[in-house]
Amino acid sequence: MRRDTFLKSLAALAAAATLPQSARAAANLKMMIPANPGGGWDTTGRALGRALQDAGVATAVTFENKGGAAGALGLAQFLNASKGDPNAMMVMGAVMLGGIITGKQPVTLTQAVPLARLTSEYNVFVVPADSPFKTMKDVVEQMKKDPGSVKWGGGSRGATEHIAAAMLARDVGVDPTRINYVPFRGGGEATAAILGSNVSVGGSGYSEFAQYIDSGKMRGIAVTSATRLKGINIATMKEQGYNVEIGNWRGVYGAPGITAEQRKALTDMIVKATKSKAWNEALEKNKWTPALQTGKDFEDFVDREFASLRATMVKAGMV
Repeated sequence: MRRDTFLKSLAALAAAATLPQSARAAANLKMMIPANPGGGWDTTGRALGRALQDAGVATAVTFENKGGAAGALGLAQFLNASKGDPNAMMVMGAVMLGGIITGKQPVTLTQAVPLARLTSEYNVFVVPADSPFKTMKDVVEQMKKDPGSVKWGGGSRGATEHIAAAMLARDVGVDPTRINYVPFRGGGEATAAILGSNVSVGGSGYSEFAQYIDSGKMRGIAVTSATRLKGINIATMKEQGYNVEIGNWRGVYGAPGITAEQRKALTDMIVKATKSKAWNEALEKNKWTPALQTGKDFEDFVDREFASLRATMVKAGMV
């Protein structure tokens, strides 16, 4: 190699090393998924990982699942192990807020750095195919007779499906504190419990149950949206006469202690990922509604959600 060519190559490498992360593909991103495999956070995190690579902003993404306490265990590990790490991300969402409110956890989201909201999704309630409950009305009638005899299964305590069940109880004159709610650490565990008829009614995002509803192994009896979900023939709670409407959403946070520039770099990568083919295929497959929000807007949104969820949970007798 000629000396001048060699020197130019060195100069180019030095320049690349000083570029902000947003201008370079990260060598390796680490994604904390604060839930066991098989649920909404797991699906979201892995879909985002593929999209980051598809968009060319990451060469590799590694995943770590740590379920429990509505994501608080994973959050605690993320906060302790990833301080100042500009390549670390954590999936989170409305469920984590509810868990923090009900569980009085020693860790809080304010210790981490908000990056982006990704999607919104409504809950669907399902029963096993051989369930004696054919409609939500059947469930309500049994709940009025004996609240404890109806076992509701879903995510951690404080999850949106837990809140929806409490809202339903209150709406039909049943003490919300008497509902029999069985929390699971991940969607895989909840799905197994529903298929095995170990719970009476299961709740989660539609994407988690879609394949079982389509195959006839589960029967959808209600969704918590204001109007019917596009392409899904399941009546809303409101259609059936119950004043229950609540949505779910999922987002991403960065590690504590990262700089403003590092935060912007991660946010830019996420925005690019949401424009990729892989991400749009995930949206379509999982029936997610795109809800991208970044920066101060996302930070303010989370603050409002905390206040709104707390008010709803107090009203439903959960706090």
